Amino acid sequence: MTTYSDRPGPASSSRTAASAGRVGFGAAMWKEVAHLLANLPLSLLAFVYVTVAVTVGVALSVTVVGLPLLAAGLAGARLVGRAERARARGLLGVRVDEPSRLPHRPGGGAVGAVWTALRDPVAWRTVLYGFVRLPWGVLTFAVTLVALVALWPALPYLVRAMANADRAMVRGLLGPSDELERRVAELESDRGVVVDAAAADLRRIERDLHDGAQARLVALAMGLGLAKEKAAEDPDAAARMVEEAHGEVKLALQELRNLARGIHPAVLTDRGLDAALSAVASRCTVPVTVTVDLPERPAEATEGIAYFTVSELLQNVSKHARATRATVDVWRNGDRLLIQVTDDGCGGADPAHGTGLAGLAERLDAVDGLFDVYSPPGGPTTATAELPWRSRTPVRR
Repeated sequence: MTTYSDRPGPASSSRTAASAGRVGFGAAMWKEVAHLLANLPLSLLAFVYVTVAVTVGVALSVTVVGLPLLAAGLAGARLVGRAERARARGLLGVRVDEPSRLPHRPGGGAVGAVWTALRDPVAWRTVLYGFVRLPWGVLTFAVTLVALVALWPALPYLVRAMANADRAMVRGLLGPSDELERRVAELESDRGVVVDAAAADLRRIERDLHDGAQARLVALAMGLGLAKEKAAEDPDAAARMVEEAHGEVKLALQELRNLARGIHPAVLTDRGLDAALSAVASRCTVPVTVTVDLPERPAEATEGIAYFTVSELLQNVSKHARATRATVDVWRNGDRLLIQVTDDGCGGADPAHGTGLAGLAERLDAVDGLFDVYSPPGGPTTATAELPWRSRTPVRR
């Protein structure tokens, strides 16, 4: 079995690092040239803005409007940093996480908002970036222009060296304050995914109840009412109506069982992942071998996410894989719960082109998990999911 236990780093992808190591007259170099030539006019604008904003704010700080003006200038500096990160992302291929928004403290009022803005380390580092970029912008513009005209053979090497310095400057001054800041921004994004997923599940349950079991129960009530009216004058017809109502009751119960299974199956609560995943595998259209090797049952939330992850993947196998067999392996590796679903189907599964797999990846990411799909054309397909392991809390009676 293949395990995936290390998360990739947040700052820049390995593909970016690899492309940054190649030097030559390619598209990447010309993007770097465009970035370096644009440094002068853009750094001049940024320098003028931060100089005016800080100077006016500090000079008027003895008045009532001084500190609010300085806070507004720092808020604008954040926008300058966002624009520079976007420019570096597009032309230099450097990936820097967006800093989290300023915290909002209820009851703080205008004074609290101004004080929070004045203590914003992201804005102050952007101000520093604006000051140091002007001389650097002049240097890079001049050297790049001279290299384009007279130092053509050395152009790729000079451009790469200056572009790497730009990359380091963007990472050092325009990134989140620290690992905690990055993690806060990540959790804010994940919280939105969880809320959206929960709302979608509630809408699905409401729709299924309204269109399925509720409609059958309404028809059942009407049928029993008619049977009651006919019981005295036509007992045979009343008996047939009761028989039909009995059939409707069975169908409504089956729909309610299916709905309950989609919310949280009873077998998962009573017997754990092994039995629950075996039940899911029995409903798959291809033979599935299930292997669950866990020293103990994980926490209820982790167990539920693992169950629905396997259920979604096996549904994809049934609908799209054209496979003849599949395997499900679940095991623990340190503080991670790992899930691997493999099938011998046609392959070609890609989370970027399928809402089901993309949604699954988002849900796992929202709980600090990972999702990876290896599915070359022609197969086989291997989907691997990781979840943080949390032990089950003993039930207090």
